[in-house]
Amino acid sequence: MQTLSDQPNSVLRLGVVSYLNAKPLIEGLDRDPSLTLRFEVPSRLAPLLDANEVDVALVPIIEFFQPPRHWQIVSDACIACDGETLTVRVFSRVPPKDIRRLHVDCDSRTSIALATVLWRELYGTQLELIPYANDPETPNCEAVLLIGDKVVNNTLIDFDIETDLGSAWKTLTGLPFVFAAWAAPMDSELGDLAHNLSSARDAGVASAELLAADYGPGLKWPVAQAKRYLTKRLKFTIGPRYHEGMQLFLELTKRHGLVQVDRELCFA
Repeated sequence: MQTLSDQPNSVLRLGVVSYLNAKPLIEGLDRDPSLTLRFEVPSRLAPLLDANEVDVALVPIIEFFQPPRHWQIVSDACIACDGETLTVRVFSRVPPKDIRRLHVDCDSRTSIALATVLWRELYGTQLELIPYANDPETPNCEAVLLIGDKVVNNTLIDFDIETDLGSAWKTLTGLPFVFAAWAAPMDSELGDLAHNLSSARDAGVASAELLAADYGPGLKWPVAQAKRYLTKRLKFTIGPRYHEGMQLFLELTKRHGLVQVDRELCFA
């Protein structure tokens, strides 16, 4: 069992999403001497937690459902939306109902699973998924799923139609969608970390406009757009409706064969 005392000087290692959307969740944590932060794209964080290279990680929700993991959600802080998310979008040359082949950004498996669920539920379509190589001229590239900061400065100028997956989920279910949450192995002893993560989130939400101005330009965001994104589009707390949305997503991923385990979400 990994405990704080197993780390040199009781330092806890956090794996953090490297996008703008995570900045409100980590406000002040870089100044805490008991913590170190490692920044990666979402898809890299779950393997780091598997390999014990970090103790806690902000991982895509779909990663909780993969065997042989036995992880718990250790904080009510999250990255979520209740409608449009802006940074999880399908860009297409054809109407959404006509998409059959989707080139996917592999930085987050949750977004890929969400697209799969949405197209099956909304259109009865089983998408052919193809890794996207950042080349919009790929033959037969009728649609591309992009996530994160790259959505804001993408060069897909020939893709006239945009489908925001947060909006599509809200249309389908009427519920919010949680993209990522803080995870740790079930037997972890984390001391006051849950409280500290919630406090960091509260401080980050309160200063979201300042964070957008500080970090947005370096991540190629227009400041005004970054401010709207962090204050109007994203949500950062797992409340009852968000928990309901997470449970429904789990049920739908099971229904469509995207996860093979009979596992429920576990909260510390």
